[in-house]
Amino acid sequence: MTGKDCVAIASDLRLGINQNQTAAVDYSKIHKIHDRLYIGLTGLITDQLTLAQKLRFKHDMYELRENRVMSPKVFASVVSSTLYEKRFTPYYTEPVIAGLDKEGKPYITSMDLIGADASTDDFVVAGDNTESLLGVCETFYKRDADPEALFDIISSCLLSGVNRDCLSGWGGTVTVITKDNGSFTRTLKGRMD
Repeated sequence: MTGKDCVAIASDLRLGINQNQTAAVDYSKIHKIHDRLYIGLTGLITDQLTLAQKLRFKHDMYELRENRVMSPKVFASVVSSTLYEKRFTPYYTEPVIAGLDKEGKPYITSMDLIGADASTDDFVVAGDNTESLLGVCETFYKRDADPEALFDIISSCLLSGVNRDCLSGWGGTVTVITKDNGSFTRTLKGRMD
């Protein structure tokens, strides 16, 4: 979700296997690429971890070669092409990318299994509970929110959305990336059943 010179990414903490079995209750699906860029991955855990490792490696190689970090838009292109390379045997994961460019402008996008980009300027959702999250985000979203207000908005969206889905929950984690002060991450307490 975007705000004024800030962007936030959130995830619940439940890790499920076989849809209705809970394997862990403290697993964040958000991966840090660099201080102003994060990726959230939903779907099959092995594919999440493999893709996160591959993308971090590609970013590190880019940083060594170019002597700078990737912008969110460039990183989204790398993610899209990486997913498209495996289109016949895809990674079963849907990425959500959130970051700030050099000027502090927020950038968010989500993709499907084969890397089709869905960039927007307000909010994106992915995972088991997209229908409920879309409705909640449409209700709560306010354009140009400051970092603290954005944290409150995305936290409300996450907690309200997971309350409508029995396969999500066990709290959440929210990371807000700001133009001036870097980023902060906070853990939310939520439904524990």
